[in-house]
Amino acid sequence: MSAVTASSQPDVSEEPDGQQADGGLVNLHEKLAGLLASRGQWREAYDHLRSALDLIYQDGDGHVPAVPEQLRREVDRLRREHAEAHEQSIRDSLTASYNRRYLDQRLVAMLADRTGVLAVALVDLDWFKQVNDRYGHLVGDRVLQQVVELLQVDLPEPAFCARYGGEEFVLVLPDTEHERAVEIAEAARDRVERHDWSAMAPGLRVTVSAGVAHEVGGNCENGAEHQLLQADSLLYSAKQSGRNAVAYRENGRVRLAGPASARRAVADVRVAEHY
Repeated sequence: MSAVTASSQPDVSEEPDGQQADGGLVNLHEKLAGLLASRGQWREAYDHLRSALDLIYQDGDGHVPAVPEQLRREVDRLRREHAEAHEQSIRDSLTASYNRRYLDQRLVAMLADRTGVLAVALVDLDWFKQVNDRYGHLVGDRVLQQVVELLQVDLPEPAFCARYGGEEFVLVLPDTEHERAVEIAEAARDRVERHDWSAMAPGLRVTVSAGVAHEVGGNCENGAEHQLLQADSLLYSAKQSGRNAVAYRENGRVRLAGPASARRAVADVRVAEHY
């Protein structure tokens, strides 16, 4: 039954209309079987596999069966539905950013496959509970959605934003040197601070804090978790240093980016698992 695991997003556009041998129709049945199996519709998938097998083993009389248009439309419909379902499964339903599941999978793959630098910025809204308490959760949801839009402005390809949980987000920055990653995080922090939040609710003000960590790629066990823990400790350093700041580590010392770098007291929060 290996045909059940056929590609979940088949491309049928290159098959001539009824100009190939039975293989064109066989392939369509196999693709339908794969798509249906991916949806758990095993009975229907089996029926299409049987149809494919019947075509393969039928007597060779030289007849080339035309591919029914209804069958082509069915493949196209299932392919679109499968693509949409996959996209929904990796997106956060509120903010439309990528979700934690996608983040975990991509970080592990990136660290295992690359030899260059991978930077991550863990971003957290400051005093977000007070926003919910004062303005209500509907406004709080709109704030989260707007923050994601601001975080994603000018993100270089193939960087992406993912919701880590609650009011925490992660900017994943592949092949980005540490200095540039800090600049990107600081620019995002500045956009959030400068945004006209009063247009959403009178008196509303929103800021974020962030911790930026980087890792050299390689097949390192627990590398993704280790890097997120580093970013988390730097995020707490930014929080403990007055919030509305981006913290990073340079030459073993915690530093703050942008205007926050002028602050006299900079906290150095170390998580035991890192060192």
